[in-house]
Amino acid sequence: MRRFLLFLTSVLVSLPAVASLVESHGFAQFGLLKYPSGFTHFDWVNPEAPKGGTVRLMASGTFDTLNPYTFKGTSPSGTPGFLDYGIFELNEPLMVGSGFYDPSGDEPSSSYGLIARSVEYSDNKSWVVFNLRPEARFHDGKPITAYDVAFSYRTLVADGHPRYRTDLAGVQRVDILNRHRIRFVFDRPNNPQLIMRLGELPVLPQHYWQGRDFAATTFEPPLNSGPYRITEVQPGRRLVFERVKDWWGADLPVNRGKYNFDRVVVDFYRDNTVAFQAFKAGEFDFYIEHQSKNWATGYQFPAVLRGDVIRTEIPHQIPTQTQGLFMNSRRAPFDDVRVREALGMMFDFEWTNRALFYGAYERSQSYYPNSEFAATGLPKGREWLLLSPYRQSLPPALFTEPFELPKTQGRGIPRDTLRNALHLLGEAGWKPSGQVLRDAEGRPLTFEILLVNPGLERILQPYAENLARIGIEARLRTVDRAQYKHRLDHYDFDMILMTLPQSLSPGLEQWLYFHSSQVDVKGGRNYAGIENSIVDALLTKLLAAQTRDEQVAAARAIDRVLLWNHYIIPNWYIDHHRLAYRNRFAHITTPPFTLGLRAWWLKNEEKAP
Repeated sequence: MRRFLLFLTSVLVSLPAVASLVESHGFAQFGLLKYPSGFTHFDWVNPEAPKGGTVRLMASGTFDTLNPYTFKGTSPSGTPGFLDYGIFELNEPLMVGSGFYDPSGDEPSSSYGLIARSVEYSDNKSWVVFNLRPEARFHDGKPITAYDVAFSYRTLVADGHPRYRTDLAGVQRVDILNRHRIRFVFDRPNNPQLIMRLGELPVLPQHYWQGRDFAATTFEPPLNSGPYRITEVQPGRRLVFERVKDWWGADLPVNRGKYNFDRVVVDFYRDNTVAFQAFKAGEFDFYIEHQSKNWATGYQFPAVLRGDVIRTEIPHQIPTQTQGLFMNSRRAPFDDVRVREALGMMFDFEWTNRALFYGAYERSQSYYPNSEFAATGLPKGREWLLLSPYRQSLPPALFTEPFELPKTQGRGIPRDTLRNALHLLGEAGWKPSGQVLRDAEGRPLTFEILLVNPGLERILQPYAENLARIGIEARLRTVDRAQYKHRLDHYDFDMILMTLPQSLSPGLEQWLYFHSSQVDVKGGRNYAGIENSIVDALLTKLLAAQTRDEQVAAARAIDRVLLWNHYIIPNWYIDHHRLAYRNRFAHITTPPFTLGLRAWWLKNEEKAP
């Protein structure tokens, strides 16, 4: 009996703490789920949308692998804008709504079961159990089991892109409870972010990957379980997806009304000017416009005038990506905040917007534009409480002045701004010598702006000319995508124009962007080399937020500290989609938080027989 009691005690000790148990069809980081158990479809889709037909799409750039999970190579989903289409090579995750696979259209910080039928967790969120759907299948007919989920977690952490080690950090133990039930035990409680990240885990087929080199590039379409399979590959040039007729998930509430095309053809264009001409000629069906000049002047072609092409601006409430000129503070002179601030003063957004963008954009005054996470005015309430312990280490103006970027009348940099910039540079040790600025050793202030898109040269050349006026040489250098990726992965650059995707619920990706632990991670996303203990502490607060108000306050505090340290020169944003498409497609509505092309369909009269 004594041995049995000792055994029973050891078993109980090894189990996660059992408080009250929650089991649900979905997970809300804060508050309640919008859609109750038993819901049949999302409000913004047509559950009776007809299936059929072909849609032709374009992608920017090229791809050299179909494995999207490793450090090596660029897969289709890694090319600009590809994820907007909702059809790609990514594996299905356990849950959808958060993450990039199938983002929520009409609520933030929530996810619903896909491969997972339900999710269980303790009220202190120290562990999570995913109950898998017995009907879930890979395309070869083999069932998706807890063994595949465990394999996916371990493989991505060990051999996947370095971001997975950060995304999935905090798991103490993985327990396979049975074939359709898996538990993740955390190394600390109150970790709702980790529940969401694990829900986003792409589920890879263990039987397919065993015996293959997971880290290698490949043009063989990997085995998947989603609505489409890749049936044709022209390396770097074209992909063809075909809808899986007997797809196991077609009738799930999260999928009803989506993935309506039988065939999806994607052609890759390395030059956006060539791509637009192809769109005008009818080579593909949708064009998401990213160039204000083209949007203002390029759509007077016959198909638009006849009504065969619809040109529309669709308002949205999506937090706009962080876009700016990122200065690599790992190296001089960008390791000096005075130099960074001075360089920011020399960017004339108002002139650029007037002369080059047809007045289409707003200036970004935040790392989180178009969202409630943007710091405005003076810090107050919870945000002030978060910042006040660091008052002695922060710029005094952070507490007394709203952060504002310098403005012009759109006719050039004012003399006062030039004087202020030169004063800051002088304080940093850069003095005029003839026509250039030099340091104490006589070295000129020069740097390179690394680009991958030649179209950006016309936008940044005026900035380089502004810098030349005060004795700084900024050289524009455009390289191919392979070289660009390699240099970014190894932080071999001075300044780049970069975008960081932002979500409806900022969390662990902010750690990847801004935490000092990521400064030297090869292939990481802390491009500016931010190494700031206050930012680190606030990121910890952000990830520990237990309410939406706490999350908003922490994000605003982070935003404010980043802005006052001038790590980037913020660019611009718009609060609407610019979309042109053939007048052969239909949809119910565009939800506030996603473009939602995965829910469009071909009009009945246009469907192929």
